[in-house]
Amino acid sequence: MTATPQPLPELVSFLETLPEPHILCDRSYRILAANAAYRANCGAGADLIGRKCFEVSHRYPVPCDQAGESCPLARSLVSGQRERVVHLHHTSTGESYENIELSPIRGSDGEITWFIEKLEPLPGARGLAGSQGLLGRAPAFRHMLELVARVAPSDATVLLQGESGTGKELVAQAIHEASRRSARPFVAVDCSGLTETLFESELFGHERGAFTGASARKIGLVEAASGGTLFLDELGDIPLPMQVKLLRLLETGTYRRVGSTELIRADIRLISATHQPLKALVAQGRFRQDLFYRVNAFPICLPALRERPDDIPLLAEALLGRVAPERKLKLAADALACLQAYDYPGNVRELRNILERASLMCDGDTVQRRHLPEELCEPGRPPAAAAPLRRAAPDTPRELSDTELASLLRSYRGSRKALAAELGLSERTLYRRIKALS
Repeated sequence: MTATPQPLPELVSFLETLPEPHILCDRSYRILAANAAYRANCGAGADLIGRKCFEVSHRYPVPCDQAGESCPLARSLVSGQRERVVHLHHTSTGESYENIELSPIRGSDGEITWFIEKLEPLPGARGLAGSQGLLGRAPAFRHMLELVARVAPSDATVLLQGESGTGKELVAQAIHEASRRSARPFVAVDCSGLTETLFESELFGHERGAFTGASARKIGLVEAASGGTLFLDELGDIPLPMQVKLLRLLETGTYRRVGSTELIRADIRLISATHQPLKALVAQGRFRQDLFYRVNAFPICLPALRERPDDIPLLAEALLGRVAPERKLKLAADALACLQAYDYPGNVRELRNILERASLMCDGDTVQRRHLPEELCEPGRPPAAAAPLRRAAPDTPRELSDTELASLLRSYRGSRKALAAELGLSERTLYRRIKALS
């Protein structure tokens, strides 16, 4: 058997000059060189040389493609080209998702001899239960992260599609944090909470005297997001007349404050989200087709929780730590079995609500099956009827004070979705109000 040629010292020296973690591998997955950034990232010191890359990164005994993952080296041997994937790697700070870029290097005979692998962490995405941000290991979740990693470095307009409670704002933040705009603002706008009369003023700002009550100039959210990312949540709720104004912003890159003739150039990256099927809204005449094509440049579908049931133990552990950080609660086996058997129409948000209630019902350090809602453990049983709202609140739902809302939350036995409907609020707006109370 012909011995693998040794890499040029100049190539090894070049790797040391690179700030990102890099390794040099041969066709047999052996690490021939690793720069200082990689050694610090893996926390393995000088014993990396000669070990297999899959052993160091994944603790696998076999290559990634034999362990159910996509292997960039195996793919590159077939394609002869650079390959990119997102993998969950063991690092000095624990498991984290890394954006892997692998480039083949050919020898004098034209055959691929070595590979240079570059690692970049994907901000906001982890495989650890104790981490903040996006959590998961399931194939559907990883596929979504691969799309996030591909689109984040660009300025492409992104449309996030998924059921309510799947974490669309978290994904938008992850895209922002992995982009060149990460040091600039991330501004989220709940479109379902804006009336038609307020939309233009909130988005573009207004001049003093532009309308009754405009006592001073106000910058809009587009201007507040300058240089950064504007996230439009629940895009499908924007009224048709306002869709025209948003389309003009996207087509020309300019806008005017209400009451002004001065054109202002927008410097934003737009990310939109919706739980509604926009194509169906277009067919119904409720959403402009030209605006749909503008916002749908790079669509990403977020998987529902029922599509990644293997992530439930990981998410449950993390969410328990967030709803009761001082208690260090654990889940009993029977409770976890109940959680894994449920369909979660409200997705991760519903799982969080279930665990928050369970933490309040639990007096010890372990959440048992009896602490979970009855309908969760008995699939055929209908949910307990919600108590009628006893409001000392005004008739207009949006005038509900924080004190009144807090009182309702303590006494209301139904779901957050049902409460939002009774209050005349969108579910997203209700969750924002609840978050502001904490």
